[in-house]
Amino acid sequence: MLKLTFLGHSCFLLNSPTTSLILDPWLRDNPQCSIKPEDIEVNALLVTHGHFDHLGDAIEISKRTNAVIIAPAELANYCAQLGATTHRMHIGGSHDFGNYWIKLTPAWHGSSILNQNNYYTGMPCGFLIKMENKIIYHAGDTGLFSDMKYVLGDRYPIDIALLPIGDNVVMGPEDALTAVEWLKPKTVIPMHYNTFPLIKQNPESFKAKVETLGVDCIILQPGDELSL
Repeated sequence: MLKLTFLGHSCFLLNSPTTSLILDPWLRDNPQCSIKPEDIEVNALLVTHGHFDHLGDAIEISKRTNAVIIAPAELANYCAQLGATTHRMHIGGSHDFGNYWIKLTPAWHGSSILNQNNYYTGMPCGFLIKMENKIIYHAGDTGLFSDMKYVLGDRYPIDIALLPIGDNVVMGPEDALTAVEWLKPKTVIPMHYNTFPLIKQNPESFKAKVETLGVDCIILQPGDELSL
């Protein structure tokens, strides 16, 4: 049995009987999240890019638990310099970690640590994750791109697609609806919306449009769990 838990914004937990993964672990300063970094015990942390609301507390959690941060190489290098355990990957690459398999996918966005040095952290990514015979696609922060159809949707039977709908800095609902058409997942879960006023959206409206395509759409509130 595989369990997916939404922790707000773009952060999700994936738990199987043997393995626990967290994606984009922004917890402490996440207004949607009540879980603290010190409450997290996982095997790996998957980070799509270096922005504060995605890298979040990954380095702190890795240093405390020795959990591996899986990220694009430049971001992984940054985390390693600060004492985290890392596994470096690049877009298009995949790796079998034993209890789960991961492939890095493109994401059209930016990636940097926004401090006085504006540290560049490589290309942003999304993740295809195969775990317990299920395929989960976390798109990361991205706009719509045609590989969603020709590389992802046509090649992988996606069970769950986690798609941003917030607009302005990621796909808005209209482009996300096209992404659903191209990806052909069994179920869609919207993410990266309503955390800030700038990305305010109506998920119920998005859900209604997705379901006209014959695809299930589940709106999760922070803390909600879904058994896959």
